[in-house]
Amino acid sequence: MDSSRDARIRVTGLGLVDFRNYETLNLGLTSRFVVLHGDNGSGKTNLLEAVSLLSPGKGLRRAAYGEIARSGGPAASGGFSVRARLAPLGPDVEPTDVLTLVRPDEGTAQRLVRLDGTLTRSTDELLDLLRVIWLTPAMDGLFTGPAADRRRFLDRMVLTVDPGHGRRTLDYERAMRGRNRLLSDDRLDDRWLAGIERQMAELGLAIALARDDLVARLAGLLDASSASPFPVAALDLQSGYEDLSLEGAAVDLEDRVAERLARRRMVDRAAGRTLEGPHRGDLLVSHRAKAMPAALSSTGEQKALLIGLVLAHARLVEASSGMAPVLLLDEIAAHLDPGRRAALFDILDGFGVQSFLTGTDAALFSALDGRAQMLLVANGAVS
Repeated sequence: MDSSRDARIRVTGLGLVDFRNYETLNLGLTSRFVVLHGDNGSGKTNLLEAVSLLSPGKGLRRAAYGEIARSGGPAASGGFSVRARLAPLGPDVEPTDVLTLVRPDEGTAQRLVRLDGTLTRSTDELLDLLRVIWLTPAMDGLFTGPAADRRRFLDRMVLTVDPGHGRRTLDYERAMRGRNRLLSDDRLDDRWLAGIERQMAELGLAIALARDDLVARLAGLLDASSASPFPVAALDLQSGYEDLSLEGAAVDLEDRVAERLARRRMVDRAAGRTLEGPHRGDLLVSHRAKAMPAALSSTGEQKALLIGLVLAHARLVEASSGMAPVLLLDEIAAHLDPGRRAALFDILDGFGVQSFLTGTDAALFSALDGRAQMLLVANGAVS
């Protein structure tokens, strides 16, 4: 393997305590391709989930901490830990030890992150070290499911290229809840509402513009991937601001959004929610070659479109951040014919990223012979 294509950041060690079905685990990782194979329910996806917690958020399952902690023993109180060793490319760069720890605190679970023993102020600091992208079977219904799922998928993509996006989204939702509460309680103080609406306008437009920028850049990369073995997706972003164009100076747009919020107070009060904003946006995907909405495509085509999107996103992350992302691909090979499987592995190899792949049958990964670390997962143990 050409060492010059190695990922700039690689997970070289993974340690778990009371995580899902793992009481303890210390795993050395020696390859850019890590294949986890074994029976259903053996704990393969749990390992991917552990790696996904090396990024901000709740991980690929979005599970409550109490669900992640192993049942029985100390974990009955809701505690667990994930420790990883991250090795950057370069002979003079020291590896980083990352510990993400959840421990009960007066009945609530609190997540702490330590980098080389130093407590971080926010999990967002993980983005300075690592960008993680995942694709799971639960995402197979992305194109036919509710818009909220697509917004979450889109915001996760934005976060990996714009680390401030997560904080903006949380602050916007907090402001919107405050406005909704004031309206429902008939607390119609104009100065108070105007202040919240100005904050919502600033944050909401920043969210919408970040999404718009991501989709435009992603579309450009998809245009350049016409020779890919995976179908090219056409993307149509709906901002959530109905007929409002996002063109123009940001200050002018913020004024217009704030004015619209003020005019719609009674309408939103009657509805019990804010009816316009990025929380109402959507990402519409279609099969470009067939000019067909992805929601109407076959299950296999939807999966292939999703893979193509994730691959383009991985390229965008590296181009925008200079960091080769870590990919978590759960049960990815089972839905592909041998030719597409081999093509996918070659594309990942060419990216120079580290990829974690799961499957029930090791034979599905025969095209990776000599390039992958093959690990058998059985009943909370890895060999």
